[in-house]
Amino acid sequence: MAIGFFRKIGQKLGQRAKAFGGRVVSIFAGKKLSAERVEDVEEMLYGADLGRETVEDIVKSIGKCGGGDEKSLRGAIRCTLEKILDGSEGRLSIESPPEVICLIGVNGSGKTTSAAKLAGFMSKNGNSVLLGSCDTFRAAANEQLCHWAERLGVEIVRSKHGADAAAVAYDALSAAIARKKDVLILDTAGRLHTKENLLEELEKVRRVLVKRMPEARFHGWLVLDGHQGSNGLRQAQAFNEVFPLSGLVVTKLDGSARGGAIVAIFRQMGLPIYFVGVGENAEDFLQFSSGEYLDAILGE
Repeated sequence: MAIGFFRKIGQKLGQRAKAFGGRVVSIFAGKKLSAERVEDVEEMLYGADLGRETVEDIVKSIGKCGGGDEKSLRGAIRCTLEKILDGSEGRLSIESPPEVICLIGVNGSGKTTSAAKLAGFMSKNGNSVLLGSCDTFRAAANEQLCHWAERLGVEIVRSKHGADAAAVAYDALSAAIARKKDVLILDTAGRLHTKENLLEELEKVRRVLVKRMPEARFHGWLVLDGHQGSNGLRQAQAFNEVFPLSGLVVTKLDGSARGGAIVAIFRQMGLPIYFVGVGENAEDFLQFSSGEYLDAILGE
């Protein structure tokens, strides 16, 4: 569990995400349960990006608690969300170095920044890290990652604009093996999950990595913009077909992002959430804790 998770995520989550549970409680406080007030709750919860199934479960729990007592209402909401988020905390263990983490996602989801912040996190926790700049489409991607690497004191295998991404991945893995690194983090180019040719390139990256080191553990983490709703599931399904996913990194939970998106994402995808991004700074990249996350959005 990250130190200060509750404080940080409580400060950084967008205002629409914070304490929606408290707003639900305020609807019922001191009043009888009615169909009209249930509809108000449903509308509020849908607005928090929790998803249809979760909203229905919460409404059922509220109905069972039988009234507007704040403690029982808040407890009903929390109990429902705790059950849904059971098993959602992703934790990386270094079992067979180098552990290879490939960050995947659509354009603008925050992969390059997440790759750098992840490298900083792993390095601070005593792991030797190597970054691989496999985004050869976006001209500024290599420069951006190199800047981060220098700032964080992390080694990097650079690339050139237009280079073959699979070749860069191969070189990065070879370097990680030679330098005996614990973790290799690969930043890949953003690509729409509907473009078959770009997905085929991603498949080639994985194929080359497996050929170079069949015994390595390859982690495919989808970097998902926290604003995404049902489209996030479609992204995961498409990417999973070419590069099997094993986890999630959810970015942009500050600003106007809805905190409930995390609940819907895990319920729909069944992928553990490793980190959440709640700001621009390196320290705004937090190891996910379901309990403290619920503290942040429901209130202690």
